[in-house]
Amino acid sequence: MSNSIVAKRYAQALFQLAEDHLKVDQIGEELETVREVFRENPSIYTFLKHPKITTAEKKRVVTKSFQALSAEVLNTLKLIVDRHREDIILEVIEEYMSKISDQKGVAQATVYSVRKLSDKEKQQISKTFASKVGKQSLNITNNIDSSLLGGIRVRIGNRIFDGSVSGKLNRMERELVSNKR
Repeated sequence: MSNSIVAKRYAQALFQLAEDHLKVDQIGEELETVREVFRENPSIYTFLKHPKITTAEKKRVVTKSFQALSAEVLNTLKLIVDRHREDIILEVIEEYMSKISDQKGVAQATVYSVRKLSDKEKQQISKTFASKVGKQSLNITNNIDSSLLGGIRVRIGNRIFDGSVSGKLNRMERELVSNKR
């Protein structure tokens, strides 16, 4: 079974547990903390994946490191270690955060532009494109792409809205070539 499918299952189980205990946002904040710890200390993966360190020792370190977190998050981390799936921890967190966003009607979007967008421009893009994908708003990540020449390209999930100058030129070229035949 692929890691992404497994990560989705762990995230779904944790999300249902969080909903049952009315802790969806609290667990989300705790998972953000876990994500930061793993991103700032990549050696944690090396430790957790080391074959000579026993599972019991790994769980003891996880318990001690994350003792301030809720039992739901701590037990999920220990279960992942028990099942030797340490490499999917960040993916589980991403899936959980995606579920929170879905619940709140927010979609993740990447906007490619020639320059950095202002907050006002991001709000306008969110307002314009959120309704096109059936969401209330967009959480926008802005990436600079000088190959666009001008305009923007918006990616929301697996949908791409291309309003860039280079995209329009490419479409015109395809149209001209197809009409030539």
